[in-house]
Amino acid sequence: MTQIRTARTPDGRRLEVSHVLSVPAVEAWDALVDTTQWPEWSPLITGVEATDRRIRADTTGRIRVPGAWLPFRITSCTARRWTWRVTGFPAAGHRVDDLGADRCRIAFELPPHGAGYVPVCLRALENLETVLEGGSEQ
Repeated sequence: MTQIRTARTPDGRRLEVSHVLSVPAVEAWDALVDTTQWPEWSPLITGVEATDRRIRADTTGRIRVPGAWLPFRITSCTARRWTWRVTGFPAAGHRVDDLGADRCRIAFELPPHGAGYVPVCLRALENLETVLEGGSEQ
């Protein structure tokens, strides 16, 4: 189930784009915090250089997007939620909610100026579903 809604987050009201997947929350979280996996699921990121392979608060680096390398800094990284700034501006927050029984919800929290980014988030969620559930086909 995919949802687009307004939500209250630790950073205030955000536009939340989320999708429920049939994978354990720990697997989804690993995909979100492992910088080497970002190009696998992000429709925009084609490369990453970071101070840490698995992000934590204050990880810095740069992401390659079509035509440019952009600097980033992880501003917070707590239990299954992280936020960052790209080129100094607040970007999408990333969160994983454990729904039990090998199910989770991945959510992107967009700042008020990020509504135009919804289609990118929807594609990222589709890609995450393919990457994470693809290996568990029966």
